[in-house]
Amino acid sequence: MSRFHRLLRQVVACVALLGFPILLACQNSRTTYADNAPVPALISDRPLGEGSGSIGSGRVVEAPARITDFAPMEASITVDAATVNLRRIFEDLGPEATLWYQHVQTLANPFFEGRAPATRGLDLTDDYIEFYFRQYGLEPVFPDGSYQQPFNYSTRGTTTVDVEVGTLAVNGRPLKRSRDFVVLGNSGSGDVTAPVTFVGYGIAEGPGGYTSFDEETDLSGRIALLLRYAPMDDQGEPQWSEADHRLQAGLARKMKSVADRGAAAIVLVNPPGAADAPDRLESLQRSRRFGPGLDIPVVQVTAETAQAIVSGGDPNGQDLLGWRLLADSGSVGTVALDDAVEIAVETVVHRTRSSTELSGNNVGGILRGQGDLADEWVVIGAHHDHVGRGDHGGIMPRNRGKLHPGADDNASGTAGVLVLAKTLTEAYEEARVGEDLRSILFVTFDGEEMGLRGSRHFADHSPIGPEKMTLMLNMDMIGRLRSRHLSVLGTDTGEGLMEMLRPHFESSGLTIAVNGGGSGRSDDASFHRMGVPALHFFTGMHPDYTSPADQAYTVNPAGAEEILDLMHRIAYDMAGRPHKLAYKEAAAGPGQDRGYGPVRLGIRPGMGDDVETGVLIDSVSEGTAAAEGGMIGGDVIVQWNDSEITGLRELFEQLQQHQPGDTVKITVLRAGRRVELDVTLKGGGRG
Repeated sequence: MSRFHRLLRQVVACVALLGFPILLACQNSRTTYADNAPVPALISDRPLGEGSGSIGSGRVVEAPARITDFAPMEASITVDAATVNLRRIFEDLGPEATLWYQHVQTLANPFFEGRAPATRGLDLTDDYIEFYFRQYGLEPVFPDGSYQQPFNYSTRGTTTVDVEVGTLAVNGRPLKRSRDFVVLGNSGSGDVTAPVTFVGYGIAEGPGGYTSFDEETDLSGRIALLLRYAPMDDQGEPQWSEADHRLQAGLARKMKSVADRGAAAIVLVNPPGAADAPDRLESLQRSRRFGPGLDIPVVQVTAETAQAIVSGGDPNGQDLLGWRLLADSGSVGTVALDDAVEIAVETVVHRTRSSTELSGNNVGGILRGQGDLADEWVVIGAHHDHVGRGDHGGIMPRNRGKLHPGADDNASGTAGVLVLAKTLTEAYEEARVGEDLRSILFVTFDGEEMGLRGSRHFADHSPIGPEKMTLMLNMDMIGRLRSRHLSVLGTDTGEGLMEMLRPHFESSGLTIAVNGGGSGRSDDASFHRMGVPALHFFTGMHPDYTSPADQAYTVNPAGAEEILDLMHRIAYDMAGRPHKLAYKEAAAGPGQDRGYGPVRLGIRPGMGDDVETGVLIDSVSEGTAAAEGGMIGGDVIVQWNDSEITGLRELFEQLQQHQPGDTVKITVLRAGRRVELDVTLKGGGRG
């Protein structure tokens, strides 16, 4: 291939489609597709499945420790959106890349409502996928001749907070609720009148020995005035790294540190001068996410109210900014203000927990095999749901209520299933008479964003026994191939699987970052639970992940075509191999507990909302700290030493604070009983 052809292929791979302007600078080049410019035909005109490898050989590298750390650099070329010839681009992309892109454009259209649970848009998605399965001649897989597998599930339940009483007064002067202060969603009930102690940022231990407390700090009988966030520089920017900030400056952690030291109530304030920070009182709804409900009143006040408190209680009359600067530098920890300043706070808060019953549909179709292998199976899948308007899942608060199109996550994977259904059907039609080929099940899952609900239901109610499945190929976010880097996880989950994959990887023209374990957080995990080898294909994280910016015009159809070509060849190869793959338990994948700190526990956490509180252990890897400490599948971790574990966040925080060789006491719920286990932690490396 000439240098010009190679450059042109890169242009096609990243051009802004449908007229959206794009400036993706790379390689100091500028290429224009003008209406009258001759454009040579591309090598990618070859039929899908015949193999690429025409742009140099592929290579295999090790993936990062965490799946979220795989984020290749953009390597694209600026094009002139005003003169680009879109028709020529799509003709050069070829029919499969164009078809894939059309599916992504359709599924990410607002008409499908972000494919959220319990929406008409998700029902339409089910019908859309079934239409194409029928179009390609796939057979129904589910009982009664259905392409759809309905299932019901309950959300973990939302906690509704109602504030019956909320009053605040400073030195007898009542303040107006919603204007001067608000009761926060993690507040408890109480009626307190007490003097005030400034507790700075309320951080027990930070980088460089930073702390807001000393060993003798006792806040009993005092109301704590707490700054939000963490130490800042003169420009109001964070002093600490994002990781340190996340670990030490979370409000739940800070408020627990204050409450544990005996504070009678907490008064939170946004520090003045913080860059890009909201200068507003939080809503009750948003502040429910500040952590578990406390047993003491928790309110937030305006900076003006906090200013009146500190200036009245400081004989030098220092303003709130001055106190913030002292806390930034670590010059002060907790400081008792003059007892002449008293705060009276009364809260009566009610919490009710409710769950929501939802329904979903998996959609599947069969490409029937032939010969002696026809009763064995290759499975190709992806999830077709997304988060709608951001009403559930780990959505940034600023994006709640906004439509999330979900082009890469995961219209890209769903489109991949549909394209492979077409190309593999065509390949089977052209197969030699007498050639042994396994059947292929194409299936898309609902409820992945709610905790792998659809694939877990499929695993528990599969119309095909796992003993007949040789390999599952999962696509979750394959729409953003950059720098020709693709991540494939699960390569050690089948005996001899990596040896089978290597020649395909090396002929792909791509750099394949492999990880032996599965993703632990997508639908391949449900197949690992069944004892089925499964691969997870992923083009990496990006700033648009799970946001309204995940639009169809941002995806890379040429890159997707290369990925699907690779998957086509792997699937066809696997379909014809005489021996079925045996499942092998791999080392913990990057979506499990590895990579969050210097130690690894060795569990596969249960996904979704299986328990009210704590972390459900789905399975335990052999030879790990968890296994040697006596943990078993079905246990629920509820306590780590003296710290309560309510979810994965608290578990990860504990892992980050320990070193290999530390022995910790982990309390689990097992068959309704609390069991204490002494667990000696091991390093976070592979195995």
